[in-house]
Amino acid sequence: MNIKIAIADDHQLFLKSLSLLIAGFNGFSIVAEAVNGKELLDKITALPVQPDIVLLDVNMPVMDGPKATALLQKQYPGIRIAALSMKENDTTIITMLKAGCCAYLLKDIHPVELEKALREIHESGYYHNDASNVNYRRLILQSEQQETITEREKEFLSLACSDLTYKAIAQKMNVSERTVDGYREILFHKLNVQSRTGMVLEALRRQLVSL
Repeated sequence: MNIKIAIADDHQLFLKSLSLLIAGFNGFSIVAEAVNGKELLDKITALPVQPDIVLLDVNMPVMDGPKATALLQKQYPGIRIAALSMKENDTTIITMLKAGCCAYLLKDIHPVELEKALREIHESGYYHNDASNVNYRRLILQSEQQETITEREKEFLSLACSDLTYKAIAQKMNVSERTVDGYREILFHKLNVQSRTGMVLEALRRQLVSL
């Protein structure tokens, strides 16, 4: 078995070290190295055989991880793509997963865990890193919930950003106070908050409303 790996990372010392590490795993070979997404795409195009797995840094010049992932998915749907990053935050993870990555690996991953991850990605197409406590299903669900906020919920959010009471908001929207309570509870859940202040701040942060 020869699992072919391509890597893109703008930190060349890390790139070379990672290549040497993976090349030392039994049954693995490095077929392309690049310092940005564009260079990687050019090198993959020139290869006689596509890599099985691409490891992509998130933040790179010229072409970053999300854009490179989307283009790779479009041009080479058979390649499995894993994100590489120092960052473990929800926004970055969601961006890479939604672009088409099947895994999100932190750069401080132990070599033994890295080999395990690469084998799982090759065999099943996915790798869920329980050790780093990344709950992919929760993150993507939250992202999808943000996208499915209705127009009436957005109207409620906009009014909630004012100094109006919930009773006054109900009158403005021409609905009952119970309906407004329902909007509030639904949005508390969708935005993962527990107070009106939290709801307003989160709505502003996600640019769902503007003042």
